[in-house]
Amino acid sequence: MGIQVEFNPDLALRDIASYNSGERKIEECVPENLEEGKVYEFLKSGQRLYYLSDSEFWGNGQIPLMKTKGNEDLSRPLASIKILEATHFLENGGVHTKGKYQVITVFDENDEKIHFEALKRV
Repeated sequence: MGIQVEFNPDLALRDIASYNSGERKIEECVPENLEEGKVYEFLKSGQRLYYLSDSEFWGNGQIPLMKTKGNEDLSRPLASIKILEATHFLENGGVHTKGKYQVITVFDENDEKIHFEALKRV
């Protein structure tokens, strides 16, 4: 028997339409208007581990924020973010991860530029 844990190199949240339709909580969705410097809360099902660091070598802990449709169907990065905290908790018979992230840079959705190489911000 083992412990099921998922390592996430990015934060993938649902489109805000999932909140507007009542399918998801607001913390499970990408905010409608991302603002650089602002701190937002997130919520994911499962026990997830995120990269936390202040090392300049690895981009000061920055990771991409993406939209997901589920089943690992991800958008291109919407922003560079930094996870500030992540907590695991039990609710309704399941494990969940909640936390806070700060938006460092918002990317233009039509921008084809590469912003990350693995975990390194470029």
